[in-house]
Amino acid sequence: MIKTTDMIINELSIYASPRTKLSRMVKKGEIFPIIKGLYETEKSTPGFLLAGSIYGPSYISFEYALSFYGLIPEAVYTVTSATFEKKKSKKYETMFGTFTYRDVPSEVFPLGLKIMKEDAYYYRIASPEKAVCDILYTLPPASNVEELHLLLNDSLRIDDSDLMKLNTVTIIELSKHYHSTNMKRLCILIKRLHKSIE
Repeated sequence: MIKTTDMIINELSIYASPRTKLSRMVKKGEIFPIIKGLYETEKSTPGFLLAGSIYGPSYISFEYALSFYGLIPEAVYTVTSATFEKKKSKKYETMFGTFTYRDVPSEVFPLGLKIMKEDAYYYRIASPEKAVCDILYTLPPASNVEELHLLLNDSLRIDDSDLMKLNTVTIIELSKHYHSTNMKRLCILIKRLHKSIE
């Protein structure tokens, strides 16, 4: 369970010095610091369940979400999340793993999200379509549709068969909110791939 310093100090109020007691608990491995002011009671908690509490508002996206859905073959060990209007990227190195945060446009931030539950934890993660759009938004604009296709296949290692599984309508609707060249070209590419098998 995630707890703030204030929550723990309140729970330890029966002690003469709650903060001293908290320090001893950390040393004994009874509670585990995540970042300043935030603790986890279970050492084995998977890092992705903590990402939204470390820095937010945020949701899991980019490479971690693509790997989560099996859209890219590689395992991704850094938990990558999207934020908005933070102006600069953030990175946290913790005992629970590495966490990075990058901005997406504020108007698209609340769209295309899934709320998931694992044990007592809830977390937000981009849909497959949103994760693809988010990562393309952060990359330099492709000069044409063919270049974007190569970027998806070779650099990101997303197969055409997986691109075909994405919901075209969802991609088109999301693309309107990014105001991005890559997104416009993604819409054209997805339509072309579907036409090629008709």
